[in-house]
Amino acid sequence: MRTTTNITDSIRYIGTDDADLDLFESQYAVPHGISYNSYLIMDEKVTILDTVDHRRSSEWWSNVTAALEGRTPDYLIIQHVEPDHAGCIGEVVERYPKIQVITSARAAQMLSQFFRCPPLLERITVVKEGDTLSLGNHTLQFMMAPMVHWPEVMETYDQADKVLFSADAFGTFGVLGAHIMNSENKEAWPDEARRYYYNICGKYGSPVQTLLKKMTMLDIRCICPLHGPALKENPTYYIDLYNKWSRYEAESEGVLITYASIHGGTKNAANIMKELLQLRHKVAEVRVIDLSRCDMSEAVTEAFRIKHLILAASSYDSSVFPPMYDFLHHLQLKGYQNRRVGLIENGSWAPSAGRVMRGLLEQMKDIEMVEPMVTIRSSLHPDNIPTMEALAEAILS
Repeated sequence: MRTTTNITDSIRYIGTDDADLDLFESQYAVPHGISYNSYLIMDEKVTILDTVDHRRSSEWWSNVTAALEGRTPDYLIIQHVEPDHAGCIGEVVERYPKIQVITSARAAQMLSQFFRCPPLLERITVVKEGDTLSLGNHTLQFMMAPMVHWPEVMETYDQADKVLFSADAFGTFGVLGAHIMNSENKEAWPDEARRYYYNICGKYGSPVQTLLKKMTMLDIRCICPLHGPALKENPTYYIDLYNKWSRYEAESEGVLITYASIHGGTKNAANIMKELLQLRHKVAEVRVIDLSRCDMSEAVTEAFRIKHLILAASSYDSSVFPPMYDFLHHLQLKGYQNRRVGLIENGSWAPSAGRVMRGLLEQMKDIEMVEPMVTIRSSLHPDNIPTMEALAEAILS
């Protein structure tokens, strides 16, 4: 059990770590676990902001009890009803019969889908954009953030301490451990935060842009997300990254080569392409990913991070080898766009991978297909090199 930690003199962190979880949302590998963040504001009116996943309810209740110091909460603010943040809502209402629940209209509708708890529905007060709630010295201002990344999401701004409680926005994978409220390691934060953003919120760049415009109207000195550390040092740094990510702008001028190879021929072609780009074209960053073995969320993230993309895949059952199909399907789901893409296909008797990859890419927004497509038969031969070289030059132009 972790003791509670102060974010400010009157705002306390009461969340929990979950180091035992293997897959977040049953699909994203979290080798360093995840944190479920919850906060408490001590004022004339005591307020809890969000709860945690029921997996960590016992620890959370210990933190709540310690932070309350014998007081009784007046309000529970629900910013997001996803179970990893709402798992203890029913218990809160049962334990504190007079507590008032503050949430958005859409969240109020959705709560009945998760909880069969009549007292909960009776205590809800719905707030809308710009509404405020006075706690005494603190005044909370509510800001709707639909589709960042569920339709009911809202955020809460504390006008007194200039703290933005940002729901899932600005979250990251990984437990907080000993660095509970410490964001001093700014160099490490983007790696897991980027993977979190593109796989959780990647499809919703436009709603994130809308949220960022609202945030420019606020004096924000600290961002408190529902996963990961509170961002106290220079919040503008993190806001600028979100601005870039939600505009689908690449961070690297390099080339990502993803391949799906059955017997090694396509893998060899991908590595030869890497050599051409590095030795002949002096590309500083060329990353090669084996889609049969790489975690899918990492592959998707790298496709967004790196400007240029080359896909190399074997043909399979008159289609494309499934790891490549899955990768392109994930890119489509996450809103991949504004990129130039080159293709390498392999087929021993009837090459089909290029046709299928092209068809999947054509379903995405603003994807430019770079010619020529390279077609190899079983393995790369010297007569394929001129076409490989032409593709390498074209992807960079």
